[in-house]
Amino acid sequence: MSLSIPHGSTALLGPSGSGKSTLLRLLNRLADPDAGVVRFHGTDVRELDPLDLRRRVGLVPQLPAPVPGSVADNVRFGPRLEGREVDPEPPVRLAGLDPSFLDRDASRLSVGEQQRVMLARALALEPEMLLLDEPTASLDADATAAVEHALRNLHDLSYVLVTHNAEQADRLTERTIRLEQGRVHR
Repeated sequence: MSLSIPHGSTALLGPSGSGKSTLLRLLNRLADPDAGVVRFHGTDVRELDPLDLRRRVGLVPQLPAPVPGSVADNVRFGPRLEGREVDPEPPVRLAGLDPSFLDRDASRLSVGEQQRVMLARALALEPEMLLLDEPTASLDADATAAVEHALRNLHDLSYVLVTHNAEQADRLTERTIRLEQGRVHR
């Protein structure tokens, strides 16, 4: 596979097993390629410190995985690992949650609310790019609309959205890359 993902919003669209999630894992160095090179801003990602890369390229997983504690604890989690404090309210608002959620136990939220907490947690790192692995796959229509609204408000942040939904790709991204059996389908 050979492709370039420019600044802005890009959808990776394709059936299950086409390589969409694997590509995200390669971009975030949760996996390394068996052959070839994955570059971020021209540098082979294997030359970059994985933790530094993951701060620069935030991943929002398909299934929410909040850390124990409040929503605020979750949003502060990543920045604290790098020795800095953040005000959790701006990322929470940007992710489409009301600041009244900050003191709530993240594990007791609905899946849709937890997904927005995952988005806020990634945004708190102030990444250069977001990788979104089917962020609305397990959500009802209202929660999907809330997550999509949050994504439409990420005006200056590049992101790659993995989805099975062509209409969602059209609504949320500037370009779509179709994958089939691990290959770019033109």
